[in-house]
Amino acid sequence: MTDVTGAPADVLHTLFHSELGGHEQVVLCQDRASGLKAVIALHSTALGPALGGTRFYPYANEAEAVADALNLARGMSYKNAMAGLEHGGGKAVIIGDPEQIKSDELLLAYGRFVASLGGRYVTACDVGTYVADMDVVARECRWTTGRSPENGGAGDSSVLTAFGVYQGMRACAQQLWGDPTLRDRTVGVAGVGKVGHHLVEHLLAEGAHVVVTDVRKDVVRALTERHPSVIAVADTDALIRVENLDIYAPCALGGALNDETVPVLTARVVCGAANNQLAHPGVEKDLADRGILYAPDYVVNAGGVIQVADELHGFDFERCKEKAAKIFDTTLAIFARANEDGIPPAAAADRIAEQRMAEARSGV
Repeated sequence: MTDVTGAPADVLHTLFHSELGGHEQVVLCQDRASGLKAVIALHSTALGPALGGTRFYPYANEAEAVADALNLARGMSYKNAMAGLEHGGGKAVIIGDPEQIKSDELLLAYGRFVASLGGRYVTACDVGTYVADMDVVARECRWTTGRSPENGGAGDSSVLTAFGVYQGMRACAQQLWGDPTLRDRTVGVAGVGKVGHHLVEHLLAEGAHVVVTDVRKDVVRALTERHPSVIAVADTDALIRVENLDIYAPCALGGALNDETVPVLTARVVCGAANNQLAHPGVEKDLADRGILYAPDYVVNAGGVIQVADELHGFDFERCKEKAAKIFDTTLAIFARANEDGIPPAAAADRIAEQRMAEARSGV
């Protein structure tokens, strides 16, 4: 069954009827001259203009792209609320292989679409887009952040994203083992790209044992050559089965925690940078039932959005790092709320975020 656009009807069902919907606005964008096909999803502007990155990815079809934009935008509402930002949640996806179709013309066309929203959506980098891309988008749209310092921006947000995840890990260690140190803990990092390799640096600096994997073997090779103590395994399936693994850090694409991976996961803690790690509702309970402590992804990976939000007001790295360091306290507060309410940490984080958005809507 399809809707009037020819897209699968379940996309519209998600938007208008599912608990995962409730989005304020979804914009389908096309510029045939440049090859641009994009989706901009605004989940909520209760706390302020929607803020979220632009993902550039070769989706299998348009329906998959819309679904991803909806999920990511909703996640940004919760992330921004938990980070204490005066921003709602939004996300954009550009459909296609960035290695094949990305061009200045396409990015400029995309910038015009973002600008047409009049500031309701502020964009930034995500998978497949980089600081240089945001510099191009900003030529057509002043509601662009994540730009280069040369163009008035803060530069690479992955530095503080990794720092925030590291603080989340420290909070997990405090909660589970009574001490925030990660020294001599074994941490498995899946994905050592933009964020993952910075996270590895933090872990090594504290004396943790690090095991990594990435689909890009050249990236792994470069990391292990730079840090010979880092152990590489073939793939994520091997990583989650590493004996005596203390912490698993998914730092690639979403859906890492599912019905196949959770039952075989050896780690006591999951804390990583990837968005939407829980493949479907109920996975958080499966983790809790196995005694695995889960740090909600949108809480611990908020360092980047803290940075890009600050850029809108005149970027100050130390101010941002201080805010990102509070992810340690926020994560512990979520664990306390989870224990108090008798629910998994993911549900506790949702309740806190939803309360903040509800209070903003009601003017409390």
